[in-house]
Amino acid sequence: MTSNRRISILAAAAALVAGPALADDVVTVGLIVPMTGQQATTGKQEQAGANLYIQLHGDTVAGKKIVLEVKDDAGAPDVTKRLAQDLIANDNAKALMGFGLTPLALAVAPVATEAKVPEIVTAAATAMITEKSPYIVRTSFTLPQAAAPMAQWCLKNNIHKVVTLVADYGPGNDAEKWFGDVFEKGGGQIVEKIRTPLKAPDFAPFLQRVKDDAPEALFVFLPSGQGAAFMKEFAERGLDKSGVRLIATGDVTDDDQLADMGDAALGVVTTHHYSAAHDSPENKAFVAAFEKANAGMRPNFMAVAAYDGMALLYQALDKTKGATDGDALIAAMKGMSWTSPRGPVSIDPDTRDIVQNIYVRKVEKVDGALYNVEFDAIPAVKDPYKAAKQ
Repeated sequence: MTSNRRISILAAAAALVAGPALADDVVTVGLIVPMTGQQATTGKQEQAGANLYIQLHGDTVAGKKIVLEVKDDAGAPDVTKRLAQDLIANDNAKALMGFGLTPLALAVAPVATEAKVPEIVTAAATAMITEKSPYIVRTSFTLPQAAAPMAQWCLKNNIHKVVTLVADYGPGNDAEKWFGDVFEKGGGQIVEKIRTPLKAPDFAPFLQRVKDDAPEALFVFLPSGQGAAFMKEFAERGLDKSGVRLIATGDVTDDDQLADMGDAALGVVTTHHYSAAHDSPENKAFVAAFEKANAGMRPNFMAVAAYDGMALLYQALDKTKGATDGDALIAAMKGMSWTSPRGPVSIDPDTRDIVQNIYVRKVEKVDGALYNVEFDAIPAVKDPYKAAKQ
């Protein structure tokens, strides 16, 4: 055997031995989000939030190198499922993140269960999602968390006659139910319940119905990305000057789109878990770093959820001393708590949902720009849907 051939064989053998060991030092995280289509703003914010956490905290934890693989599902559940399967089978992904809409998160639930890979939901907000797999944990929010406090605020502020308008899918149904149930139980009246198509809605005919109903307030839930179009049509139909108060969950006055809504958004009251104007040292540092890394783009609640999704994974890996077994990672995540840019948060060990403050905010001008300015807070809110079942 020639010397060169012997060296080649030894090199190949060394590569076979070193390859798996090297792979064991890498934790691939698959971020599956809509980067194109109607929900593209969700993907943009989620990618930026996850990247910022890695940038600020390094790409190594517990001896493992973190590699973020971003995949565009364009908001199609069949594509989401296929991408999840490919990430696990071909990229050896140890965690999946993202899921811009409820159907996308649900499409991956059986994949996560079969592969025993954590599915960290950083966007989708239908309450029942975490019940669909023991490997799902959520760092975004649930619609009952945001909608029930809005009903309580209305009752305390002499609003007793409301029309509800929600997107017709899981989170919208949750928002309609939890706002309506709490509001009516407290003596309020729901004049009409309106549901709009999830994709490419034309709000004009629905807003005409609101105008005809003449309620004291209109309660709205729409997915992230639709708020600016809704606000434009709300103003075009003169509802901003009609005496009908606009109240909503925070998706409607999304920080990412607030600047495009104009003065019609002034005075809108919402309940949500994050505002770029949240007054804390952690959030000020987060916003400054985010805007510097993303050419001045303002972070929204999607960005902070992805940022916290990475924080949760890093802390879980640290706790397992780098072990990437799905059961070990999920066990480590249960009950974990930390200080987020949004405030104190924790993972409910029973439901694997996030526990967080819900803030009451009003759209105001701050230094000439529109912001959701917080003026009240409900601390440590668990998901009401699951709390009611316990």
